[in-house]
Amino acid sequence: MSSKYPKDDMVYKRLFSLFGQRFLGNGLVTAQSHEQWYKQRRIMDPAFSSLYLRGLMGQFNERAERLMDKLGELADSNTDANMHQLVNCVTLDVIAKVAFGVDLDLLKQKDSPFPNAILLCLKGMVYYLRDHTFQYMPKNQKFIREVKEAALLLRNTGAEWINERREAIQRGEDVPKDILTQIIKTANKEELMDKQDEEQMLDNFVTFFIAGQETTANQLAFAIMELARLPDILAKVTREVDEVLGMNQEISYDDLGKMGYLSQVLKETLRLYPTAPGTSRWLADDTVISGVRIPGGVACFFSSYVAGRLDTLFKDPLTFDPDRFHPDAAKPYYCYYPFALGPRSCLGQNFAQMEAKVVMAKLLQRFDFSLLPGQSFDIADTGTLRPKSGVICTIKHRQTNSS
Repeated sequence: MSSKYPKDDMVYKRLFSLFGQRFLGNGLVTAQSHEQWYKQRRIMDPAFSSLYLRGLMGQFNERAERLMDKLGELADSNTDANMHQLVNCVTLDVIAKVAFGVDLDLLKQKDSPFPNAILLCLKGMVYYLRDHTFQYMPKNQKFIREVKEAALLLRNTGAEWINERREAIQRGEDVPKDILTQIIKTANKEELMDKQDEEQMLDNFVTFFIAGQETTANQLAFAIMELARLPDILAKVTREVDEVLGMNQEISYDDLGKMGYLSQVLKETLRLYPTAPGTSRWLADDTVISGVRIPGGVACFFSSYVAGRLDTLFKDPLTFDPDRFHPDAAKPYYCYYPFALGPRSCLGQNFAQMEAKVVMAKLLQRFDFSLLPGQSFDIADTGTLRPKSGVICTIKHRQTNSS
């Protein structure tokens, strides 16, 4: 929680590059020094203020609507839906449009290189962090080359989009008031940019492009997986969505606040399936925690995955129970941290939860979904946690009362 415990060098320095190709660099997630992190956070903060996020509701609605159209087609043709793949497309569409003003429309465009590039980078990251011999094995060279190309594709894309936007601003054109503009304008206004910071902007582009998409997609897929096998909870959350939205297709910012049980479902999903499985901090000096002496000069790893499943912290921890997060329930302080805690907690958590809520509410409002039999509920670890089976569902149009 305290800034005197920096992020662990061994993990976060390794994320600077992947097999020699600059990756997350010194961006917001990987910056170790408090000063370096604070300077960037100050630039980014306005782009995630609640006032700014409120203005994004139209775009969240529009992108989620495209998914509903796609699900409608699948329902009409009795085609099974790979829900993880579909929500992946939507969250990547949202981050590209909302953050960077670029329309990818991945539900229609089948040959986009971005989803695969992100997956390659995440897989490469796992090997690079956890197996220091991996890069020296001849059999891995083809994969390593693909990972480096993927990281380069993301950085080159970022450079292109940033330059286009910067030139548009210099020409005095009307530009979207999105995260990219906010970053450039704030940086210019505060004259905080030097050559080194140019690379850092790209570091943050890659960070947001991956983190803003991957984590929300995984959370949505796990939520759908759990609801599909828990009919009572599904019925309860669907009832709430019907009461709040009725037949309205446009979800307002105020509507989000009224869907408390849906929030509980999404929080409980992150307790069992935190998309980032943990974080680590460096202890420079001897420290005593709960009577246990930890020597200085070591890294402490905090696993949000383990913490969320400990019966000392949560009763019946493997049971999916959204009521744990009821406003009147005891708050799980310091043992529930899917977005980390303290000053380094995730800047985009409100963005992510608004987006997840809009997508889930529209899905529950319009469709019945059930899991195809025989799927595993296993978790794939690709640096973030995702459902191994893809969450393959049968989709049907809901028979609502008014119809």
